[in-house]
Amino acid sequence: MEHRNVEIKANCPDPGHVREVLRNLESDFKGVDHQIDTYFHCASGRLKLREGNIERALIHYRRSDQAGPKRSDVTMFEIQSSGELKTLLIRALGVLVVVEKKREIHFVGNVKIHLDEVEELGNFVEIEAIADEKTNSEAALRAQCETFMERLGVMPEHLIERSYSDMLLENAEGS
Repeated sequence: MEHRNVEIKANCPDPGHVREVLRNLESDFKGVDHQIDTYFHCASGRLKLREGNIERALIHYRRSDQAGPKRSDVTMFEIQSSGELKTLLIRALGVLVVVEKKREIHFVGNVKIHLDEVEELGNFVEIEAIADEKTNSEAALRAQCETFMERLGVMPEHLIERSYSDMLLENAEGS
């Protein structure tokens, strides 16, 4: 499955506030997922195997590293079990880094909001305005993302340009 979205990632100094806003918006809460994302060496973009209780998929995506709303082109293949696939990917490509997190998953229409608690990094919020049949222009997706940033209290200084994988790699290099 391929899709396009406009997304942001930001530090989340007050997850309780974000939860309250999402409750008031009557978000569709999908649950809390314990996710392990194994990133593999990849010629272009990023390739990760997501192992979770709610979400399980092999995901390839291309996205620029910039703060604020940015386009992301995603190809996702949902899986039932990761065992043999993970072994094959490790042997063929090698592991770049592993990201472990607790993720709360919410939807408001076509907008997916995550509250993430990432091991070694802290608390974050992600907003993904996902293209669908009603909202598919990049400008409309960007406007949705910006609206949710305002509603959730995401300030410009909270925005992060890098992925969790990049932040963990930087921390490892600094050790």
